[in-house]
Amino acid sequence: MADTLALKPNAREVLVRLRALYERRAPDRIFATLDVPSPALARFAEQYAHGYCDYPDLRERIRFWDEHLTERRFLEDDAIPSAYLSEFDQGLYGGLFGGDVQFMAHPENGWISSMVAPLLNEWAELDGLRFDRTHPWYRRFIEQTTLFADAAAGKFGVSHFILIDGLNFVFELVGATNTYLSLLERPDMVRRAIDLAFEVNLQVHTDFFAIAPTFEGGTFSNMAQWLPGRAISESVDPFHMTSVDYFEEWGREPVERIFARFDGGVVHIHGNGRHLLAAVASLRGLRAMFLADDRGYPLAFEVLPELQARTGDMPLVVEAEFGRFADALKRHSLCGGVLYKVTDAPDIAAANRCMERVREYRL
Repeated sequence: MADTLALKPNAREVLVRLRALYERRAPDRIFATLDVPSPALARFAEQYAHGYCDYPDLRERIRFWDEHLTERRFLEDDAIPSAYLSEFDQGLYGGLFGGDVQFMAHPENGWISSMVAPLLNEWAELDGLRFDRTHPWYRRFIEQTTLFADAAAGKFGVSHFILIDGLNFVFELVGATNTYLSLLERPDMVRRAIDLAFEVNLQVHTDFFAIAPTFEGGTFSNMAQWLPGRAISESVDPFHMTSVDYFEEWGREPVERIFARFDGGVVHIHGNGRHLLAAVASLRGLRAMFLADDRGYPLAFEVLPELQARTGDMPLVVEAEFGRFADALKRHSLCGGVLYKVTDAPDIAAANRCMERVREYRL
């Protein structure tokens, strides 16, 4: 693709900063993206209530991302503009095997996500599953990725999207409760399902990278903005409800196996998964961790020194509200080696003034 982005005039400077972060050469520096009011998001919220919807018109989706990212073109933050293929967030993987894919609109971020109900009534049905790249859902995936890549060329990127492999894929087959039971009662079938998931995800994301161009040798990322190489976006969500021992037995090998087939990747951790931080941070090939905030748990921003003590020098991505972030910036109390996703900045001018201090910040 082109070596410039029309919707990010300072992209080259931002990539120098992000490369330093993800190569772990900037533990004394901070990085930030800032969200400002978005008319495109407001229009999306007028069109879509939160809840189930149909698979969208792709021209409409491209127009949304173009308008939303164009609004941000004069922001001087550490964001790299990209569209996220939220329509394939989960439903693609089950849809490939005949699942009933349901879509849901998210007015807060402009996504239309997808999920499927469990596919199998019993484990014996696993033998009948075959991965077929001519399946209608695979053709839909190729078509949408191609259309987005063509529409974005020279302006913005197309972000990698989530893998559904390992136990996440087993969830799609038999549901969460039966997955946990099967770890004890049918471990042989779980292992077979994990192997099938590896085959599917490897092909899906190999084809994604064949269609969606990288930028300056790196991957557009909704989680981390940009990562060196062909980096994937993994999920260890099923282990948030298990012990670390279960993660070591069932989670580590599938993640490291597929990381090794690409150039590593990024993982997100929810509030109820923070007991996994040290174990996940030690994954071979992991480039960054996104620490999500969830109801009932302290905000990651508020307990970041404690969390960072468990993740070592792993680059982190953490959400922060503008007022709290600006106050901590003024007090010089921010942790380094972190990309802060700052919400609710009042306008672009205020965001750019904030970024002047971010770029100057040193521990």
